[in-house]
Amino acid sequence: MDSQHWRAVITAAQAGDRRALDELVGGWLPLVYNIVGRALNGHADVDDVVQETMLRAVGHLGSLRDPDSFRSWLVAIAMRQIRDRARQKTPDRLVEEAPASDFAELTVLRLQLEGQRREVAEAVRWLDDEDRRLLSLWWLEVAGELTRRELAAAVGITRQHAAVRVQRMKERLETSRGIVRALDGACPGLRELTGRWDGRPDSVWRKRLARHIRGCGYCGGTREAVVPAERLLAGIALVPLPVGFTLSLAFGGKTAAAATSAGWSAKLLGALTKPAVAMTAGATIVAGGAYVVTQPPDAAPPRAALAPTATATPEPPRSYAPPAPTPRSSPPPTKKTDPYGTVVDTVDRAPDPNARPAALPRRPESGITSTGGPKAVMQHRGDRVTLTGRGYVLVRWQISPRSRPGALVMPSWTGLEGRLFHVASGGWRRMDDPLPGAPNGYATGMGGPDIGYAVLPPGTQQMWQNEYFYLDGTVTLTQNERGCDYGLTVFPSDRDAVVGDINEGPADGAIRYGLVRDTGTDSAPVPQYVTRSAPADPATVPQRSRV
Repeated sequence: MDSQHWRAVITAAQAGDRRALDELVGGWLPLVYNIVGRALNGHADVDDVVQETMLRAVGHLGSLRDPDSFRSWLVAIAMRQIRDRARQKTPDRLVEEAPASDFAELTVLRLQLEGQRREVAEAVRWLDDEDRRLLSLWWLEVAGELTRRELAAAVGITRQHAAVRVQRMKERLETSRGIVRALDGACPGLRELTGRWDGRPDSVWRKRLARHIRGCGYCGGTREAVVPAERLLAGIALVPLPVGFTLSLAFGGKTAAAATSAGWSAKLLGALTKPAVAMTAGATIVAGGAYVVTQPPDAAPPRAALAPTATATPEPPRSYAPPAPTPRSSPPPTKKTDPYGTVVDTVDRAPDPNARPAALPRRPESGITSTGGPKAVMQHRGDRVTLTGRGYVLVRWQISPRSRPGALVMPSWTGLEGRLFHVASGGWRRMDDPLPGAPNGYATGMGGPDIGYAVLPPGTQQMWQNEYFYLDGTVTLTQNERGCDYGLTVFPSDRDAVVGDINEGPADGAIRYGLVRDTGTDSAPVPQYVTRSAPADPATVPQRSRV
């Protein structure tokens, strides 16, 4: 949309046109979400700050004299809310609180970034809060969503000062990119240095790691030319609003603009009831309702344009009085489903190679359908397959520390409907078993001293070459590779194939018999990383899963 269109929309919204206000909020919400999300790196307060920003913008829309300055005015409100949020947090809470969903990872996943673009997104988490707030605006500037004048106005400094601040921030961003690149490498010295690191990026560890990289020939070298960040970010889309994102802007019986002209304060507006109204990704808010973004899980991340098509909402009757605020009451009790199975959340010991597996219980089979076909190969972060039906599934592991060692982020099972059990492990070896004749005794297992190791998260169950699961329902398996390279191949299977695999004894290069985990009842173990929800980033599924 051109500026003339938005000028007309803003003028109409100020005059009390509900549809214009709906289009205004729906069109600019993605921009505010990206600024706040990146500045706070996905902190749990992101939704609150986004909502407060939009509420204040709507509440003070009548005070905006020049419609052409709406974007810079809105961005300035967002930055003010971000700074207010920072001032309200005590130092102790800032240390204790962790992001609800890492916005860097969300950016990579939703925009399907690869290579150095992915590296830049991941480097953001190493910046200090002030730099991250500035970067949230500069990112949009180089992507063509903001101008330098608007960036400077939002921060409250001159354009000359903004140029200096941006340059310093870019230098720290480049340092952080080097850290991300080095952590994906196999430097023994860096591995020793980070042995005491808790995995949480901060300025202290940024300086320590940067100092190591400057003096290390292995980490300081690069296998490809480093492209400047601004060239990588130019033209990158806004991160789409997450599935289920709700913006509650309730105004009783009034339209937002009418409420504004009536002089209702943001505090009063926020006190009104806020029922959620589910809408499609292209829909807009409903006065007295909520803005809820939904998106099919298999849809490609859309370009979050600043002017989506507004869905018309019916006009309410013209003669009504705004309802009185309803008292807050406890939500009705939800029916709890009984948890089933146990969670394998401790490292088990490898069984004796000659110990034959127990008998595998029989479960009903009608077959499994897979969105990936009979052989779904998942080699990159974000690859996924949805399985539906009743029967057995084989997940075959291929870990590649020779390509890239390091911490291994486990795959996750999400959106479970029904039941899912971990029934057996096979493939003739665990991934920590050495293979005779391979360099250092290892091939595609957990690695070796010359090539580095694949490191599992604390408490993770050791995977075998072949892992078998029984599904009665539907579930999505997602590859969450980061750090150590690994691949998964997913095959719908059957009980006879499972029994044949796990009973293949130690011969012809095989190391051990398989292992039966199925108890035949609902007490059989479930995968560690399984949830009935569908998080925006499947890598955030808790390890100790409850289903």
